[in-house]
This record gives sequence, C-alpha cells and structure tokens, in this order.
Amino acid sequence: MPIIKSAKKRVMQAEKRRVRNKGVKTKLKNIIKAIREEPNRKKALELLNVANSLFDSAVSKGVIHKNNAARKKARLTRLVKEK
Repeated sequence: MPIIKSAKKRVMQAEKRRVRNKGVKTKLKNIIKAIREEPNRKKALELLNVANSLFDSAVSKGVIHKNNAARKKARLTRLVKEK
C-alpha cells in the first residue's frame, strides 16, 4: 500500500478509471458480438450505427486508441456488407 498521500490519491483515481473503462469495453464487446450473431442485415446495420457511436465515444474518453477503433469499425462494416 502506498504511504505518500499523492500515491494514495493515484490509487483511488486509477481504480475509478479502471471501473469506468471496463464498462465501456464491455459495451463494445457486447455490441460486436450482437452484430456478428445477427442474421438480419437490416438489424445488423442499425446495430452497426450504434457501435460506431460507441467506438467514437470510447476514443474520446481515451479508453481505446483511435486506430484500434477505426480498424474494428472497418471490419464490422465489411462483415455487415457481406451478409
């Protein structure tokens, strides 16, 4: 355990960020899974729009890197177009 006051604060901040980031990543993983398992193309396109906005918000929050989001968005788009 940290002894210095600033180190204690850092531990608390890191835990808050970890919990917040985990929630965002879980939402992303769930929407990706839903798009991949959706047999209906129209419904998959609607989910893709939601996923794109979730990826953009995750990038703006600093949860994932912008290139990571761009790669996943492109792969999901290609997957939906092939359905």
